[in-house]
Amino acid sequence: MSVYDFTVKTMDGSEKKLSDYAGKVLLIINTATACGFTPQYGDLQDIYTKYKEKGLEILDFPCNQFGNQAPGSNDEIHQFCSGRFGVTFPQFSKIEVNGDQAIPLYQYLVEEKGFEGFDPGHELTSVLEKKFEETNPDYKNDPSIKWNFTKFLVDSKGNVVKRFEPTADMKKLEESIKELLS
Repeated sequence: MSVYDFTVKTMDGSEKKLSDYAGKVLLIINTATACGFTPQYGDLQDIYTKYKEKGLEILDFPCNQFGNQAPGSNDEIHQFCSGRFGVTFPQFSKIEVNGDQAIPLYQYLVEEKGFEGFDPGHELTSVLEKKFEETNPDYKNDPSIKWNFTKFLVDSKGNVVKRFEPTADMKKLEESIKELLS
């Protein structure tokens, strides 16, 4: 099984087979427009611009499960992202990434790459760790998505190779992308 076995909904509600991206390196992200990590859209667009012609696709899945930070419609989210951050990478219909309503793609991604911890060097790591320790002292052993802007890196054969939490250094993310593209 690989990510190519899944079909997802586009922003207009039509179906898109991920096998259409076969041969590309994919970065799959759950996002939100009103989050402390929302400025990552700018960094992601820069990475996309730099590596799209070399075989990178970024697949953006808005998700409102974390603090209700993606409250708009698909169209409102798209207008915000393209207007404010110049986003040109594919954006899909709003989804759930955890729980009974999680789409099959995200169930698979989490099964392939569980939570490995927040980046100790990020300014928000201690805030996130405290939040999760209060609600689930065993959160570090729970593979679920913890927050907005969790990223999964997929190689050109459809294998999930790495997971990056929202606190991950974007330079490390870019280095991992470059390695897979070379």
